[in-house]
Amino acid sequence: METIRFDQLDETLYYEKLENGLDVYILPKKGFSKTFVTFTTKYGSVDRSFVPLGEQQAITVPDGIAHFLEHKMFEKEDGDVFQKFSEYGASANAFTSFTRTAYLFSSTNHIYESTETLLNFVQEPYFTEKTVNKEKGIIGQEITMYDDQPDWRLYFGTIENMFKEHPVKIDIAGTVESIDKITAEHLYTCYHTFYHPSNMLLFAIGSLEPEKMMQVIRENQDKKEFAKPTPIKRIEVDEPSEVAIPERTLNMDVSKAKVSVGLKAKETNLSGREMLKHELAISLTLDILFGRSSDFYTKVYEEGLIDESYSYDFSLEHGFGFAMIGSDTHQPDKLIQAIKEQLKKTEEKWPFGEEELERVKRRRIGFNLRALNSIEYIANQFTRYKFNDMNLFDSVSAIEELTLADVQQAFKSLQGESQQTVFKILPLANNTKNNSKAEGKKA
Repeated sequence: METIRFDQLDETLYYEKLENGLDVYILPKKGFSKTFVTFTTKYGSVDRSFVPLGEQQAITVPDGIAHFLEHKMFEKEDGDVFQKFSEYGASANAFTSFTRTAYLFSSTNHIYESTETLLNFVQEPYFTEKTVNKEKGIIGQEITMYDDQPDWRLYFGTIENMFKEHPVKIDIAGTVESIDKITAEHLYTCYHTFYHPSNMLLFAIGSLEPEKMMQVIRENQDKKEFAKPTPIKRIEVDEPSEVAIPERTLNMDVSKAKVSVGLKAKETNLSGREMLKHELAISLTLDILFGRSSDFYTKVYEEGLIDESYSYDFSLEHGFGFAMIGSDTHQPDKLIQAIKEQLKKTEEKWPFGEEELERVKRRRIGFNLRALNSIEYIANQFTRYKFNDMNLFDSVSAIEELTLADVQQAFKSLQGESQQTVFKILPLANNTKNNSKAEGKKA
């Protein structure tokens, strides 16, 4: 078992790659009574086209299948897995994102028994056509529920505007029509391709003994047989740099308009420390340009263009990246104009210098240090960083290294009118029926 020391943060991380290819990371935290364990596969909603394990030809599976598979993993022939966790006093959950599917539990006791339960249920798939068809109705209701949520429609509407080919534009849960095509055979194909231990990572953090936890995991995995690790061939798309749709409007039953300005990233084939510094540089720039202490925020707030829903964010994964800035507003067009003017001014003349950058860097370092004292935060973020060859605990030193030239260069990835899109949700006129189909102009 390898020991990885982070002196600046006074943290010791334990690591071992098992014979079956599974990466195991363990982080003991003194002073905490709770433990979190996550078991994650590098498989998400964007992985819809790939070459199945043992095959030669690529296939495209129905949209939403990664999320569907996550749901089905909890159902076994002898009952529901949640019951087993509750017997140990553990709380279990799971989630599917664009790029990963995670299964997890938290508990204050019976940690090692719950870890075995986690490993066993994820590594013992059970699908039948009967149970798959039953699940279609449940997930169909979930999809319909999200279709009626304006904030969700705003978020995914903005992403749909930005991407022409990349499957990130497809809702993680798919559509009612796409999940209806899912079969038990589809699920087994995806499972055997993406749930091999060599494509997965187990991370444990909290009140635990590293040696004992590693021994429990080793013994559990040694009892099982797995196919030989094989590199996964994902079929990547050729995505243009410009947005697919410059602007769209959707009418829904809202009392106030909702606005989102999306910025499509050009630099998306990054990994490791280069990716870490790039996304931190863009996040710091957004803090300065659009943060709550910025001149922009003060101006639009005083003019009544935003409310407490105002937010901005940047997301980056291999193959895609984007920023979003938006708010609920009674004056959507004025808010859009203000955001675009701020972006244009930044292109024409860089708006801040070393002093302002250092101030924001110190503030971000403080935030990160507080976050790194939360085992919930670390448990949720660690795997995402590792899957991109980054280390969560390098974030503070990476921020310290950033220069003004670094942030200027990084932000160029989002600059240009061809990178910008607008998605608006407007109140229904004259109480007419909900028009759930967005209308707009194509690029």
